[in-house]
Amino acid sequence: MIRAALTVEDARAGMAAIEPKIERYAKLVVRKGVNVMPGQEVVLMAPVECALFARLLVSAAYEAGAGHVTVIWNDDAVTRLTYENVELAYFEQTPEWQRVQLDSLAEAGACFIFVEGADPEALKGIDPKKPAAASKAKNSQCTVYRRGLDFNVNPWCIAGAPVAAWARHVFPEVPDEVAVYRLWCAILSVARADGDDPESDWELHDATFEKNLRFLNDRHFDALQYRSSNGTDFTVGLTDRHIWAGGKCETPEGHPFFPNIPTEEVFTSPDRMRADGVVHSALPLIHHGNKVEDFWLKFESGMVVEYGARLGEDTLKSILETDEGARRLGEVALISKNTPIRESETLFFDTLYDENASCHLALGVGFPECYDGGYEMSAEELRERGVNTSATHVDFMIGTDDLTITGIQADGTEVPVFVNGQWSWE
Repeated sequence: MIRAALTVEDARAGMAAIEPKIERYAKLVVRKGVNVMPGQEVVLMAPVECALFARLLVSAAYEAGAGHVTVIWNDDAVTRLTYENVELAYFEQTPEWQRVQLDSLAEAGACFIFVEGADPEALKGIDPKKPAAASKAKNSQCTVYRRGLDFNVNPWCIAGAPVAAWARHVFPEVPDEVAVYRLWCAILSVARADGDDPESDWELHDATFEKNLRFLNDRHFDALQYRSSNGTDFTVGLTDRHIWAGGKCETPEGHPFFPNIPTEEVFTSPDRMRADGVVHSALPLIHHGNKVEDFWLKFESGMVVEYGARLGEDTLKSILETDEGARRLGEVALISKNTPIRESETLFFDTLYDENASCHLALGVGFPECYDGGYEMSAEELRERGVNTSATHVDFMIGTDDLTITGIQADGTEVPVFVNGQWSWE
């Protein structure tokens, strides 16, 4: 049976039908994502094109008891115009007003909601050094804000909402309204937000992480070895006191929140000095509006020493040149191919979604919660114990359908962790 293509009228009727689901999704982000506390400041960063969804989030935040909501808008077109017309030197410093704004909000105990929605090629042709410099400046100069996110002092959540240019990439060759509707349906589905009670569904989802976390934390592997037919042959060492995490996070005071909606990963921070071999990408990387495809990295003693890409090598270079830590790993994440995002067979061209379809690694800063006692340590103390420091954190996907991961224990015992892209017991 051949299903007729959706018309614009179908899409409009569909959007009207899913409005209650989108409202519940907004409440999910507020109540489970950042888990707003009574009287708390909420900071919302969102594309102007997502204004309707942003208003739902603001309404949900006040309904949850927020003391005040600050909205910070962004726009792909304005961002591109800025990079086209302003010299590189400008982006090497974050304006004082922005440092004061972000640091003071973080210091006041705000929680942060980031609405992910952008054209994957918004900055195509822009010198990648400019967005790289702006990102490095913000992450290194807004010190209270950055520490608040890196150390989970301030609850934060990234969640997606469609913009037309993004929807066109995911669902090409259909009218914009149809593409946006289809992307909304996909986002709600993979975020487990298309049912009648997404908040309860997320509590159940959070419980599913426990088996995998228990397996990894009980065995306390010394290293993981990755192999796949695309050329990946790579071993990464783990720190002596590493902890695997996944699903719900907590602030140092024990306040729970979900940093990513959706999330399917269990993750830890490896030893920054112990990574050797070659890894090949399994999916494109979208970074600051530029695409990197079919790339590879060669590691020696934890550091990237060679690299290449079929497309976007300049962008890859800009990531690696952020600082010394950008050439080392801050995260290893394990995700079975048997997840809603992978099974949807949808390439989202957005890291929030595509990283949850594939095992991945991340260049840059590691996580204090992934080292026993890490919340009580400074960034320098964590670095001395093997947890990477950097002004960036860039996830890239390496999980293929035939990926094999072997856990190596301190005595040399080898334990299958992944076989053919899924947990060894699946």
